[in-house]
Amino acid sequence: MAEAIDTSIEIYEAEGERRALALPNRGPIRFENGRLAKDIVDAYRRYGFYVLTDVIGTRELEDLRSDLDDVLDRVPVAPDAEVDAQGRPAIGSDMPYRVVSLAKPLSDPFGGTEVANGRYEAKMAEPIPDADAPDYVPVTLSAMMELMDSTYRLYGHPDLLRVAATINGDDFTPFTDAVWIKEARMGTSTAWHQDGTTLWNHPDWDDGIHGFNFMAQLFDTRTGNALWVVPGTQKDGKIDIRAKVRENGSDRLPNAVPMLANAGDVVMCNRQILHCSFPNQTDQRRVTVVFGFHRRSSVLNVKSGFGRKDGIVYDEGYIEARSRLIPMAQDARRKQFADESDFVYAPFADVLEENRDTPENREKYLKEYLRRALGL
Repeated sequence: MAEAIDTSIEIYEAEGERRALALPNRGPIRFENGRLAKDIVDAYRRYGFYVLTDVIGTRELEDLRSDLDDVLDRVPVAPDAEVDAQGRPAIGSDMPYRVVSLAKPLSDPFGGTEVANGRYEAKMAEPIPDADAPDYVPVTLSAMMELMDSTYRLYGHPDLLRVAATINGDDFTPFTDAVWIKEARMGTSTAWHQDGTTLWNHPDWDDGIHGFNFMAQLFDTRTGNALWVVPGTQKDGKIDIRAKVRENGSDRLPNAVPMLANAGDVVMCNRQILHCSFPNQTDQRRVTVVFGFHRRSSVLNVKSGFGRKDGIVYDEGYIEARSRLIPMAQDARRKQFADESDFVYAPFADVLEENRDTPENREKYLKEYLRRALGL
């Protein structure tokens, strides 16, 4: 059996849950004159995250879960394997980059490594998994919109795009995306970190310069399997995480709260907030579809970051090619959700016909789109 959770962890989780439920930062999306309601914006800016409730309906959740099951049925048996558990070509084996990351159950695969420019500074505690646990479990799925049409349609959700326009301006740009998987009693941890890696010393730095992520929950997220954040730390600049953990004496940092959400909720989360996830020793899986957006001013003519080694500069052409996925995803969504209110993405307002969800555009802009991520 997995290592038992001791009383101190139970106390830590209970106190964190109490603090989380006391925060005034959850509720349905509301707009005022086409913009996200001011009280929601204010709470997001103060605490660094906001739980938008009941965004994804039952039908869409079923589509997302079905696509997820299809993908997980075909994950490679090991990090360097090209086949799945049934000996078939694994998902993504015909693609130019690895799309599934795997790790040992209940491990911390990133802490103390150079992954993502070394942002995971301090390693988390690693409990002992059950004796019958598999050798590897999935951690992330990249290039999700190439592999899961349901996530492509979710990317075009008009209300979420309105939120992005409110927070990052009408000419907002994409970041990148992934599905994070925390399987029951086996899910890995993700070490404490801040997402931004590029602009900490920018002369115009502020608490929104590295953008934000949407985190769509496919299942109920509870204290024991949640992402944990330290509210307000998006305002603190680059934090010496290694020192914080050392001074605290453990990876259970004070004042942290679990990001509690129900299936269908979408959390908007500042990328600079200090956050982590502990190993999932609960009987409930967590699966989170993550996709982010930037201010155009944060990425325009900036040299590539977030682990990129090729020295690409995000010029207008680069940004335009990646941003075309927004109107394309909107068009794909309209085919299934025709009754939703529309949103016009300003950078392509005059050329919508050129950016429909067509086989030609998918081949040109959706295929291998991961190579055009706007990482900061």
